[in-house]
Amino acid sequence: MTDEYAEPQVAEEDTEVAKAIEAEMQRETREERADRERLESWIPKTQLGKDVIAGKVKDIDEILNSGKKILEAEIVDTLLKGLRNEMLLIGQAKGKFGGGKRRAWRQTQKKTKEGNVATFAVLAVVGNEQGYVGVGYGRAKETLPAREKAVRNAKLGIMKITRGCGSYDCSCKEVHSIPFAVEGKCSSVRIKLMPAPQGTGLVVGDEVKKILKLIGIKDAYSKTFGQKRSTINLAKATIDALRKLKWY
Repeated sequence: MTDEYAEPQVAEEDTEVAKAIEAEMQRETREERADRERLESWIPKTQLGKDVIAGKVKDIDEILNSGKKILEAEIVDTLLKGLRNEMLLIGQAKGKFGGGKRRAWRQTQKKTKEGNVATFAVLAVVGNEQGYVGVGYGRAKETLPAREKAVRNAKLGIMKITRGCGSYDCSCKEVHSIPFAVEGKCSSVRIKLMPAPQGTGLVVGDEVKKILKLIGIKDAYSKTFGQKRSTINLAKATIDALRKLKWY
């Protein structure tokens, strides 16, 4: 086959690949479809939810600044688009000699007359990478209901985080880091978050990195003290530190 016949064939293959990629990107996932159907069938029970449906409240900042409590997760889904969720690794899979990989489900058991009753716990983080984040904890007898509870509680506790550029080594005015160093505490865990120049990346632990990524923070340093292997306390300490940025 000569080159003049080979080039159109390559072009046609590239077009087919591009169409396949575009179709894959447009394909709606099962979770997105379930969220859309849940929003379409949502009947608000609180006055705040009725105001959101009626169009009287169009911005999530209006709710957060007024101090009103969000009691329906659909309010956050309606006002904040592009929310993503991550599961923090708070559990540990069973392994020999007490080992095993970390996992998102923390399983506990209760001894009863009928036998062992297992309970699963999940710690979820939601955010839109535009300065909004929430952390929620959920427990249930099954894994999926526990995850749904955790995501719902995380949406109910959504808050806005102030971003900025507070590093002395960076002269830009973009919101890629935090404006100043903050410190948070939960039980024995203490964490100090410090601004970093652009291009540094997130020099933090893996679980803290999930929280900062969902906020939209791209560069930061951290120092941790105490029993930092307890992921729940580490996440709460991180949120406690980030909450102090609202005074900026």
